Amino acid sequence: MKSRPKTAVTFRDEFLLHDTGIGHPENKGRLESILSGLQRFSHDEIVWDRDFSPATKEQISLIHKKAYIDLVENACDSRPFGYFDADTPFSSFSFRAASLAAGSGIHLADRILTGEIRNGFALVRPPGHHAEANHSQGFCFFNNVAVTAKYLQSKGIGKVFILDWDVHHGNGTQHQFYEDDSVYFASFHQYPFYPGTGSADEIGSGKGKGYNLNFPLSRSSEEFDYVKLWPSLQKEIERFSPDFILISAGFDAHKDDPLGGMRLSTSSFEMLTRKIKKEAEDICQGRIISFLEGGYDFAALSDSVYAHIGVLSS
Repeated sequence: MKSRPKTAVTFRDEFLLHDTGIGHPENKGRLESILSGLQRFSHDEIVWDRDFSPATKEQISLIHKKAYIDLVENACDSRPFGYFDADTPFSSFSFRAASLAAGSGIHLADRILTGEIRNGFALVRPPGHHAEANHSQGFCFFNNVAVTAKYLQSKGIGKVFILDWDVHHGNGTQHQFYEDDSVYFASFHQYPFYPGTGSADEIGSGKGKGYNLNFPLSRSSEEFDYVKLWPSLQKEIERFSPDFILISAGFDAHKDDPLGGMRLSTSSFEMLTRKIKKEAEDICQGRIISFLEGGYDFAALSDSVYAHIGVLSS
């Protein structure tokens, strides 16, 4: 009897070599804590996938300007450490890590489309959802989720739904698809808060009007506040009827996170995952790729990612 396709988790050691300097919250300890927690899974539950290539410049340019891609590569090649902006340091391995992070989503997309796996989690750094077409921002170099959305469409997928529940609004992803009716972007986030975007009246423009949905939540919002809003999101997912769902899975809305101000728990992320997984199973054959974004308390991050993948793999 043929076994059911599993959940794949992508990871490469190069992600640990992206050096952000002493005291930076987005550091390799985040992934090390997650890796330690995920050892609780058996080989029957998840598939570890380390056999993938960096995204090519051509693939990254589905979203980013060529001049910006070259700037990142040249900067990382020319000096051991520096800053692209006040929040976003780079080191000699950062271009390689960022290209692999984008390539991780592309690889998972290919495996899901061929039926090898059921869904996937991209355990990556640097994160991506703040990255704009022509500049870095907020610890992010290349917009991993946006690159994957465009790649999926190049492979014949028509409509992609992106759900972002990082505590910070995914400005880069929103801007990329703001005038696009084939990619729906929806976000739960703390507001007002960094990066300043994500008000409820940002609904898209032109062809994309009505395909951008923000749920700005006040500081100290709890699980109940998310649950209360879910029917509005569910209605939009079902109206849009996507062929594929991508998640920008930040875990910095956890009550223990030092950079956020929200009151979610580990079980809150389990609940959100269960809800979006059900939508995917009902609408798009369960096709989900989730990407690690934020989350800066190591214990909370490790436990929340474990819970998240536990639902994906169930």
